[in-house]
Amino acid sequence: MKLTSLVPLLFLVPLLTSCSEQKQVYIVYFGEHKGDKALHEIEEHHHSYLQSVKESEEEAKSSLLYSYKHSINGFAAELTPDEASKLEKMEEVISVIESHPRKYETHTTRSWEFVGLKEEETDGDEVQRPKNDVDDRFRVGRKFLKQAKHGNGIIVGVLDSGVWPESKSFSDKGMGPVPESWKGICQTGIAFNSSHCNRKIIGARYYVKGYEKYYGAFNVTANRDFLSPRDPDGHGSHTASTAVGRRVKGASALGGFAMGSASGGAPLARLAVYKACWAKPNQEKVDGNVCLQEDMLAAIDDAIGDGVHVISVSIGTTDPLPYSQDGIAIGALHAVKRNIVVAASAGNSGPKPGTLSNPAPWIITVGASTLDRAFVGGLVLGNGYTVKTESITAFKMDKFAPLVYAANVAVPGIALNNTSQCLPNSLKPELVNGKVVLCLRGAGSRIGKGMEVKRAGGVGMILGNSLANGNEIPSDSHFVATAAVTPTVVEKILDYIKIDKNPIAFIKPGTTVYKNQPAPLMTGFSSRGPNVVDPNILKPDITAPGLNILAAWSGADSPSKLWVDQRVADYNIYTGTSMSCPHVSGAIALLKAIHPKWSSAAIRSALMTTAWMTNDEKKPIQDISGLPANPFALGSGHFRPTKAADPGLVYDASYRAYLLYGCSVGFTNIDPTFKCPSKIPPGYNLNYPSISIPNLNRTVTVKRTVTNVGNGNSTSTYIFSARSPLGVSVKAKPSVLSFNRIGQKKRFKIMVTVRMDKMNVTEKGQYQFGWFSWTDKYHVVRSPIAISLA
Repeated sequence: MKLTSLVPLLFLVPLLTSCSEQKQVYIVYFGEHKGDKALHEIEEHHHSYLQSVKESEEEAKSSLLYSYKHSINGFAAELTPDEASKLEKMEEVISVIESHPRKYETHTTRSWEFVGLKEEETDGDEVQRPKNDVDDRFRVGRKFLKQAKHGNGIIVGVLDSGVWPESKSFSDKGMGPVPESWKGICQTGIAFNSSHCNRKIIGARYYVKGYEKYYGAFNVTANRDFLSPRDPDGHGSHTASTAVGRRVKGASALGGFAMGSASGGAPLARLAVYKACWAKPNQEKVDGNVCLQEDMLAAIDDAIGDGVHVISVSIGTTDPLPYSQDGIAIGALHAVKRNIVVAASAGNSGPKPGTLSNPAPWIITVGASTLDRAFVGGLVLGNGYTVKTESITAFKMDKFAPLVYAANVAVPGIALNNTSQCLPNSLKPELVNGKVVLCLRGAGSRIGKGMEVKRAGGVGMILGNSLANGNEIPSDSHFVATAAVTPTVVEKILDYIKIDKNPIAFIKPGTTVYKNQPAPLMTGFSSRGPNVVDPNILKPDITAPGLNILAAWSGADSPSKLWVDQRVADYNIYTGTSMSCPHVSGAIALLKAIHPKWSSAAIRSALMTTAWMTNDEKKPIQDISGLPANPFALGSGHFRPTKAADPGLVYDASYRAYLLYGCSVGFTNIDPTFKCPSKIPPGYNLNYPSISIPNLNRTVTVKRTVTNVGNGNSTSTYIFSARSPLGVSVKAKPSVLSFNRIGQKKRFKIMVTVRMDKMNVTEKGQYQFGWFSWTDKYHVVRSPIAISLA
């Protein structure tokens, strides 16, 4: 059952259009359904639109890929550009979305302990108290898990590359019956039958019609995948087990790294699998995976109809899209109407600003930060210089070896800016054999660099970070002894190679180290704000662990994801906002179990306003620059699920509030029962737990409403405070809010004013950051602020 699949890039792939008659896939979107119609009536309605532009009924039926009919109203079909243009002009059609070259990508146990959710270790009937049981954080965490019943009763839908059902993380041992509310199915296919669903994996579906329209009929060998919900890649199993995986003792990667008990955030929640991402077939020159928007939208539509409570999406576009053209945003809005919470990854295109994906305000957008676990090895140079490094490779050196810089042993003809990168076939074997090679990050994959060193006969690799990578060290399962180092160390190594006539190096193997400080740190790869779709909404919302995360893996893929790697792993260490997103999805499942009546917006608010802004040294969380990270990197901060259960106040928002917000960005006519008012409020007045105002040149009044959800504290008084961004003042009216019952709402205004005496301090167009909070005896309800001056 071994299949090969490489670095997980999911691309929204086009059907090439060479002329006006060339057919390709379009999504025709109608918004919400009008009235109650049977499913066959909805499909007939969609057919009628197709028939109006097709020459025959047969052609209309054969062109249809999907009829979205559970919650989303629309269809995906093969159309010519002319047919698509005609449909776009028709009544009821909100938008026609062309499936053209926009790149989508997957954004890929200690982590739950790090945020305070540590379960009691048991051996038989005796409870083994951890040594740090005196730590109040863990006591609170165990109480929180017990209160949430470990997520029991909550159904989490994971949109990804499928699942490896044999993993112990998806065992249903001891779980009760499937919830009666569940309406989904267990779709069978290659290497996946009904027995692979159980009381843990309660549903599984796959979506391949869009993929097949682009690549042709599915072939297991050519496509390197299973035509079923089975995961060939590892990415889907990793994200699913991070969110809701069962507790598995003795889990580790690559023979002992990160050894411990692996568990998802909500281990008793149920899993529904929606496979819409596929291995890229052999004819493609670029390896990876692909998702097509029409397949993803069908998956979200089914998830809504099946009855999930949470949807976790570790996928996004590298080019932010208007909401009307973004299938994930469209699907998520329909989910939120049914009070389904949608969490999605921010992307891996950082630290460049304005790169984040999934920026819609009805989606919880998650960045990636570190945890306090490291895989510490060592690097020793011949001059005595010794430095701690990170590595999870199983390959070891037994003695010092000559040290070379890749740029000095590259084959002729390599572009000067790539000579240090250890790209495929770039190194001279006669100059590398038996040596340690210093390779720099930048172009090419990290794993691929180690493969090139091995191909050329090298015995070890020093993988040096660029300045853009900063001090963030991802751990990979390399094919030679490897030491990953920071830019500062790279400079010392280069100096040594220049000075010493016979430089040598020795790489010590890595071991797992806990309580590595400072933590958390923001990763360099996590995509940054500002939100380029609408800068009035501050994104990302929150950050969670996404670097070097241990979770379940596919038995059909190797830990390195390279076809030459024949190793098989039950668990693997993986990195990306794909890994941070399911952390938040698991926390959402726990919060839904505790507060089943809370809205999606209330859960977002609770997570955001209770987030950490400081690390375990009680200092501000740092960015890769070493300076404090700003809200465009970490949103409101690092998530704290235990605090989110009792946030004090929440910023709630209804489905209709999102429709009203849509009026401000041209995302309109979605619901036939709602029409935009003649006077449209500005986007920054959406009742959001943060504030973003671009191009401020006067006083702007921001309106907000908070709801008292205090845990048993029906009577409370909250005091306003703020740390204003540089160049502005921030004041609230009123500045004191008093509540006398749970559920009571209070409105307030925040006046943000340009300070004339500070006008010359702040560069125009450059964002400045601050925060405001409401505080009573028990709660601090904190919100970030981002302001740029005109």
